[in-house]
Amino acid sequence: MLYTYKALENTGAKKEGSIEAVSVDVAIDALQKRGLIIADIVPANEEKWYEKISFGSKVSTKDIVILSRQMATLFEAQVSALRIFTLLGAEIENVYLRKLLAEVAEDLQGGSSISKALSKHPEAFSDFYVNMVKAGEETGKLNETFEYLADYLDRNYEVVSKAKNALIYPAFVVGVFTCVMILMFTVIIPKISVILLDSGAPVPFYTAVVFAISNFLVHYGVLLAASLVIVVFLFIHYVRTPAGKSEWARFKLSVPYVGDLYKKLYLSIIADNMNTMVHSGIPMARAIEITGSVVGNAVYKQILDESLLAVKSGSSFSQSLSQYPEIPGMLVQMIRVGEETGELSSILKTMAHFYQREVMNTVDTLVGLIEPVMIVLLGLGVGTLLASVLIPIYNIANTA
Repeated sequence: MLYTYKALENTGAKKEGSIEAVSVDVAIDALQKRGLIIADIVPANEEKWYEKISFGSKVSTKDIVILSRQMATLFEAQVSALRIFTLLGAEIENVYLRKLLAEVAEDLQGGSSISKALSKHPEAFSDFYVNMVKAGEETGKLNETFEYLADYLDRNYEVVSKAKNALIYPAFVVGVFTCVMILMFTVIIPKISVILLDSGAPVPFYTAVVFAISNFLVHYGVLLAASLVIVVFLFIHYVRTPAGKSEWARFKLSVPYVGDLYKKLYLSIIADNMNTMVHSGIPMARAIEITGSVVGNAVYKQILDESLLAVKSGSSFSQSLSQYPEIPGMLVQMIRVGEETGELSSILKTMAHFYQREVMNTVDTLVGLIEPVMIVLLGLGVGTLLASVLIPIYNIANTA
């Protein structure tokens, strides 16, 4: 962090300037060693009130990718770890990450290792990230490690983002359609129903159903909305429990088409994680354990946890995976080949790329299917609503 100071020299002359340090105490100590008497010292960039407001995650994957690439470049240039985290902590835009890096720099100055200092901040650096850094420290290849991490996070971010973004468009369209329908049922239909019912003309069955729905929403809409909020709250609470996580994870995998997308997404994460860690020299058991903690699905986490116990008991990784229907036979066979030939990292890399391409292709296929299906369903919904209102009006006009 950058500090500005006002001080007096031994001769009594006033001196002003700035100094970069991980904390105010370190800055004061450095200035006193220069023979200066500190009169005032403050951070050069005080945190503004609006910078304290946070929406969602304070540290994004994009921030960590950029940070990892910067660290890889600086380690390649033989810059010391303390200097790297001090420099990056002073320059990075994310205020929260800036504070975090300053704390890491303080730990490094106190003699801590990089991996240990990073492990104190799991909200930004996952167990996977910390263990990769630890492996880099042990092998002396931190520049390569941070490059691997940046590449991995970049790939993972791209795949996960594309899968999530595929659901944004249909969710937006359905949301807008729902709002329009609610507006129609609560504002427009009640006025039309009064006219039709007062006319004394017979009302078709489908029109009576529309009027009943409209009447229910007008009188009990608030109660229905409150009930939905309570149901959603209870659902979220249940999904956060161990049993709920498992049930929700299995449900996501069982949904037609979407479940296939999720399976390929989690398999790509498993293969990519394992490849990155095995390539960096992390023991197989530890790699399986870490992958289970970051895979993001309770079903696959349970599979990896049980496989970890089997591997520790002397079984091979491929053999332990072969008993689970959620793991494709092709992946099991490829891992077995990698274990037998000693090219497991290369095999996992190939499978990771394969499943990443499969995720991309599945997303494109789903988007292509969703758009026409939604157009047809929305068209039927709007058409039915209009027909139920316009046909009685047409009948009244003909009989008049």
